Amino acid sequence: MNIDRPSQFSSASGVGRDADGAGGHPPTPVEPATRLPDSAQRVADLLLRIGHGKPVVLLPASGRTSAEAAAGLGCSVAEIAKSIVFRRLSDDAAVMIIASGANRVDELKVAALVGPLGKADAAFVRQRTGYAIGGVCPVGHCGQTLVLVDQDLLHFDRIWAAAGHPHAVFELTPGELLAMTGATAAEVAISPASP
Repeated sequence: MNIDRPSQFSSASGVGRDADGAGGHPPTPVEPATRLPDSAQRVADLLLRIGHGKPVVLLPASGRTSAEAAAGLGCSVAEIAKSIVFRRLSDDAAVMIIASGANRVDELKVAALVGPLGKADAAFVRQRTGYAIGGVCPVGHCGQTLVLVDQDLLHFDRIWAAAGHPHAVFELTPGELLAMTGATAAEVAISPASP
């Protein structure tokens, strides 16, 4: 398993354009003429360039947490692909775990795959990914990022990921997520405790 491969789409730039609001899962939580925030527009432009057919959409309220995003989209929390960034201690590399919103990341499992980890503060996350915490997109990073995907996301036909802004998300399949990021699917999470 090659887990030192960075995301193949590690930089994003482009000319601004409006989100079309079409496609996806009705009702689409964005008005067709709504202008996207710059960071979300950067993601929309990248998705267009790589041929991803689903638009970036704006949630009516914050999607900073998985629960907020799921409520805004009308999907389960488990269908939210949340991005958690760590700092690998051996080389200061950014390690992104894209986990199901219903799961907590097991740092020991991740460390067993990539080496010892430390916490990534807000400045590190922004510097390495180009995004603020709460809107970290799986693609379009300004630096190389090692990406692992929670294997629990592979059980869904459709998932939603942050699109560079706390109110912006985009729809994709787990297969598209793996292809876009060049990530490896792995057991990286602790499933929620049963009641």
